[in-house]
Amino acid sequence: MKADTSAWRTDEEFGREMLAGVNPVVIRRLQVTSEFPPASKLDLEEYGDQTSSMRKDDLEPNMNGLTVQKALEENKLFILDHHDALMPYLTRINSTASKIYATRTVLLLQNDGTLKPLAIELSLPNKPESENYPGCTSDVYTPCSDGVDATIWQLAKAYAAVNDSGYHQLISHWLNTHAVIEPFIIATNRQLSVLHPIYKLLKPHFRDTMNINALARQILINAGGVLEMTVFPEKYAMEMSAVLYKNWVFTEQALPVDLLKRGVAVEDPNETHGLRLLIEDYPFAVDGLEIWSAIQTWVNEYCCIYYSSDDVVKKDSELQSWWTELIKEGHGDKKDDRRWPKMQTRKDLIHTCTIIIWVASPLHAAVNFGQYPYAGYLPNRPTVSRRFMPKKGSPEYTEAEKEPEKAFLKTITSQLQTLLGVSLIEILSRHSTDEIYLGQSESPYWTADTAALQAFERFGEKLVEIEERIMMSNNDERLKNRIGPVKVSYTLLYPNTSDLSHEGGLTGKGIPNSISI
Repeated sequence: MKADTSAWRTDEEFGREMLAGVNPVVIRRLQVTSEFPPASKLDLEEYGDQTSSMRKDDLEPNMNGLTVQKALEENKLFILDHHDALMPYLTRINSTASKIYATRTVLLLQNDGTLKPLAIELSLPNKPESENYPGCTSDVYTPCSDGVDATIWQLAKAYAAVNDSGYHQLISHWLNTHAVIEPFIIATNRQLSVLHPIYKLLKPHFRDTMNINALARQILINAGGVLEMTVFPEKYAMEMSAVLYKNWVFTEQALPVDLLKRGVAVEDPNETHGLRLLIEDYPFAVDGLEIWSAIQTWVNEYCCIYYSSDDVVKKDSELQSWWTELIKEGHGDKKDDRRWPKMQTRKDLIHTCTIIIWVASPLHAAVNFGQYPYAGYLPNRPTVSRRFMPKKGSPEYTEAEKEPEKAFLKTITSQLQTLLGVSLIEILSRHSTDEIYLGQSESPYWTADTAALQAFERFGEKLVEIEERIMMSNNDERLKNRIGPVKVSYTLLYPNTSDLSHEGGLTGKGIPNSISI
């Protein structure tokens, strides 16, 4: 019997959404030196050996004639790795109604620019009574299109998607945009005068953020709230988010730094942005780098109007008080981290403000407004798994063999959870009718300085140019990740600066100035 997988995500779309979906900020390259099989950074004494059980024989049958070693050398192996983030929580999460695994998904970059999934590893922690405790037990699944094995492969992709859904909502979205921007808002309002040039620069990017975060704490991320009801970590959601905050580093939020850290780009002074993407058709990164560069140019022009030298930065008492509070009070648990900018030069100031605007505006847009387009159909991106992978000989395995779609739906998010979750993400994905997009201003009188107004106008014009380039790219049939097999164009980083209609709604495009939903 061949499973009817028409309602499920294809392998091509599965890979494409890691580059042009709602969570395109996790995938990384496997390094040639030491990363196969994929390793773990979890404490060996506490968690035991968590090295992946994947072997070359698992991958190479689907690698178009390449060997693992050759693919590593040619920068063609990538991984979506949620193993370390979830393994410490699996025992507790699996004591609830959720039944999940820690997952690793390895993919091959093909000649047409698409990512082909090669294998998915599902891991569970060993029990204390086990001979191999601590440590984990893992199973590796590979692509199949026939019979019950096709259903098993679809389930493996579903478990990986569940992990990515939860990580996206709790880390990529809530933690890395909504939560981390709060200390900057508070310090700005406490330490900078409303007449201060940096206050004027940053104020538009803080609009309504504290209000929306307060509302989230009341009904979404609170104990027993909608998030706990619809995403797999349940009551451990906020703890997991808080613990993973220890990995957050301010300077690594800069898009070029993030891309280099994940190994999806390498430094190249001959390229426009000083780095070369190893996945050329990576829509989030391609569009993101153009927008990052536009923001950086605007911030540089603006700051140089008011800070003629590094000495002016050092002697600005308000600015220095702002930065001191941000580090020592706003990030007290990270105050001794040596990676914070020193705020002693114009370069420090420009880079800092560029990162703040990037996080509050394009980064949030990229991980928020695609939720309904990409995750509104739950079989494509489930948020919960309610039972484990069926074992041969079990009634669940027989069901997967005879009624594959029924088995699939009984595993993923329940009907009630789906209704709640889809209702939530539809709201979160809507642009308001009073949206102010990047490059637009709430008031033409935000400053009386002609030089600043002219620089801002150039910024807006550059963003409109980027809009035109994005639409051209989305019409280029050679760029398969721009639209994908489901024919959904990647427009989450389409600035929408040119839109003055104030229509709002589920447009699937537009970069608001601030995190306001």
